[in-house]
Amino acid sequence: RILRPCLGLALCLASVTPASALAQATPLPTDTTGGAHGRFFTGKDAAIAGLFAAGTIAMFPLDRTIAADMKTSSLQQNSFVKHTADAFRITAVPGSAIIGGGLYVIGRATHSSRMADLGLHGTEALLVGQAFGSPIKGTVGRARPYQVADSNAHDFGFLRGFKKGNDYSSLPSGHTIAAFAAAAAVTAETSKWWPRSGPYIGTVMYGGATMVALERLYNDKHWASDVILAAGIGTFSGL
Repeated sequence: RILRPCLGLALCLASVTPASALAQATPLPTDTTGGAHGRFFTGKDAAIAGLFAAGTIAMFPLDRTIAADMKTSSLQQNSFVKHTADAFRITAVPGSAIIGGGLYVIGRATHSSRMADLGLHGTEALLVGQAFGSPIKGTVGRARPYQVADSNAHDFGFLRGFKKGNDYSSLPSGHTIAAFAAAAAVTAETSKWWPRSGPYIGTVMYGGATMVALERLYNDKHWASDVILAAGIGTFSGL
């Protein structure tokens, strides 16, 4: 019972996380400061976006069930799970911004262009992700699970997120956007330097981002569909 919601959401995220983001089948230019990068949004991108959209919709009927499973006493009273969840939450926000900014500053100070690129592009991905996610949060005005005692996953209100604030800005998850944006950016950047290591780095980074998504459910801050949509926004922002 403890593992069921975790495995279900993890499998859903794994099914829609783009393989191209993990393997980086199309390498980017080594010099990321100039030159052509190809089309911004391709047919493959559209297909992947469709998978994320389908995954989000597919989660709607399961939102309440997953929320209830996450609230079981055996899971909530597990101190190891609780401390691990807190660690992933802090790593995502504010950790990802601190790490990205720190890498950029250190890279510039030490004349390491790779480190500076990694920090700059990772931070850019976070900003792009939030620029897309925040207007959606405010516009759809979805109530967070704790606000409705996990009983109504379809409590939306047009512009309510802007009017009533954080309690009604559940969709999408900002922490999950940040985690997947960082994962995608780091995977894309490092795959240019170490092509053979790309899939391994991607597995670690996307695995960590999935743990952040699970943490948001565990702490009753988001519905499952919130984090699926956020994973899509974050992944595209990072790429």
